[in-house]
Amino acid sequence: MSTITTKYRNCHLCEAMCGLEIKIQDQEVISIRGDKEDPFSRGHICPKALGLKDIYEDPNRLKQPIKKTADGWKEISWEAAFDEVAERLKAVQAKHGVESVGVYQGNPSVHNLGTTLFSPNFVRALGTKNRFSATSVDQLPHHLAGMYMFGHPSLLPIPDIDHTDYWVIMGGNPLVSNGSIMTAPDVAKRMKAIRERGGKVVTIDPRYTETSAKVDQHIFIKPGTDVWLLIAMIREVFAKNWVDLKHLESCIEVEDIAQLKALVDPYTIEMASAKTGINEDIIRTLTKEFSKAKSGVFYGRLGISVVEFGGLSHWLLNCLNIITGNMDVPGGMMFPTPAFDAIGNKPKGKIRFNRWTTRVRKLPEFGGELPSVTLAEEILTPGEGQIKAMVTSCGNPVLSVPNGNKIDEAFEQLEFMVSIDIYLNETTRHADIILPPATGLEVPHYDIAFNQLAIRNTTKFSAPIFEKSATAKYDYEIFTELTKRLQANNLPEDKEQRQRIEQSYQLTPEILIDGGLRKGGYDLTLETLMEHPHGIDLGPLKTRFPERLHTLDRTIHLIPEIFVKDLERLAKASNPTNNTIDQLLLIGRRHLRSNNSWMHNSQRLVKGRDRCTLLMHPKDALERTIANGDQVKVKSKVGEVAIAVEISEEIMEGVVSIPHGWGHHRKGIKMDIAQAHPGVSVNDLTDDTFIDELSGNAAVNGVPVEVEMLA
Repeated sequence: MSTITTKYRNCHLCEAMCGLEIKIQDQEVISIRGDKEDPFSRGHICPKALGLKDIYEDPNRLKQPIKKTADGWKEISWEAAFDEVAERLKAVQAKHGVESVGVYQGNPSVHNLGTTLFSPNFVRALGTKNRFSATSVDQLPHHLAGMYMFGHPSLLPIPDIDHTDYWVIMGGNPLVSNGSIMTAPDVAKRMKAIRERGGKVVTIDPRYTETSAKVDQHIFIKPGTDVWLLIAMIREVFAKNWVDLKHLESCIEVEDIAQLKALVDPYTIEMASAKTGINEDIIRTLTKEFSKAKSGVFYGRLGISVVEFGGLSHWLLNCLNIITGNMDVPGGMMFPTPAFDAIGNKPKGKIRFNRWTTRVRKLPEFGGELPSVTLAEEILTPGEGQIKAMVTSCGNPVLSVPNGNKIDEAFEQLEFMVSIDIYLNETTRHADIILPPATGLEVPHYDIAFNQLAIRNTTKFSAPIFEKSATAKYDYEIFTELTKRLQANNLPEDKEQRQRIEQSYQLTPEILIDGGLRKGGYDLTLETLMEHPHGIDLGPLKTRFPERLHTLDRTIHLIPEIFVKDLERLAKASNPTNNTIDQLLLIGRRHLRSNNSWMHNSQRLVKGRDRCTLLMHPKDALERTIANGDQVKVKSKVGEVAIAVEISEEIMEGVVSIPHGWGHHRKGIKMDIAQAHPGVSVNDLTDDTFIDELSGNAAVNGVPVEVEMLA
């Protein structure tokens, strides 16, 4: 019998960076367990980690380029695929202009090292401004607040939950997500530790979540009304003279504090109670307890991002943590010091927002990307700049972007489409060519993005567990080959510039990671990390301001003009969730065994009872004579779906919930297990015109819907 060997690496499927102990024999995974010697995850893993074995062994996973022909999909060589993709993209741009090619990059892009490091050169080589990603259907408001307040879109404050005494979780479910804009494996034990040291944990959410079941207090809130609660709490802090800036006094203008006080003055607790449905006394008590806690952190996530006032909410969230002395201090919101620092400490002061807009709706660019809610209309609307060809990478916008049926329709109109993906799924079925990279256990990995969001400073390099096949290509090789072909015959005449570009074709992820580590402040190299397969603990988060600030004057810009102006919209707004008597408000939900739309082809992760159900409160069900398990029709402004009802008091009255990422019923996909558990897509109901007008981010929480028995 052959020897069983043990390998160590990080799981890359979500943000948590859990360390894995993987036993292999004869090129087969025997077991996947949590690595108890990993200094960050300490042996914790979730069920998704076992899905790495399933992806590696999945017979549906593509391993060779395929091309759509009159006789169906056919395998072609890599050289033929690269040549045709480059030629056809160039041809479309020559005929219709540079902007006629669009790019969509999905959430897994930042979970894949080669894509993270090498796709930017490819996108720059295309030269198009029609760039879209999952960011604007998720966390864009976080980045907008970070850029305007702290000087960089990736300077996002992270809850120091290992040292806090009072943790408020608003619109997040970290027990299931393992964090999210807060890389934190084993949240359950960390929450328990807060309570054991005499602290308190509170959740604020329209649903009594898995996290809510483990905390001291849960507060129900109407979807989309978070902004009213936050602004009223800030007003109460000023009214009670609880403001305490601590060391940030030197980083904030006195006039800004006075202006903030004046701006929030009209927004009373009474108003917040009417808007949110939260009792006035609960709001007052919450504000007092948070303000008076020895240390506290008010954390907001997806639930307050994907709403009409997502941008304002994240600005106010930062302001609340700042004025209560809970920013950049232990136990509050802090800023990691990653070993590979993609941000650096040299401020540039650049505002990369609204430099151009979408062609049809004139929505703003952010960080070089346009809002994904405009993707379909930019393809379907004729005229100069119309998108005629698409590149999708690591993304499934048909299932993950609002009004997915409209995107489905739009992709059918394209002259050419190429997808870089390992599956023939709901989006890639529209492609002319699919380029599948080696993936998962076959690739090296380093968590660039998530070490910048981690609750503790650690570092770890994951070598491949298995060699890729001789005919396979890494994602970085795919992007490099396409970039070379796009730049062919178009290199600069300057010899040094030309040489730098040609040398970039020889780079690998390992070379770039080693270079980044050497520039960091820990005296590390890739070789050092290779000698520490469990990772290296670099210590707790530390106070970083003012040195870490990227504003040119090294101060916190507490009152950016764009947020002040958006307060005018808030002042004019009626209740953002004002719905008719027959309408309910739709929200999403997450499950520990799901990962957006791309882990449903693993039998171990989809087995068991149906998870794609409509969660409904008993009173709302009774009013509609609906019983548990009934099939109902859910109808919104843009579409309708048929789904089974799950009646539960964990959802508040007037709200219903459908999980994100399902809808594998469309024809032409090749994902056998997912097709056997199709579910419905919540994004066949979400509205691409329902947005946060400030940022352009999608508003997928609080969508008005009607529910009735299926005839």
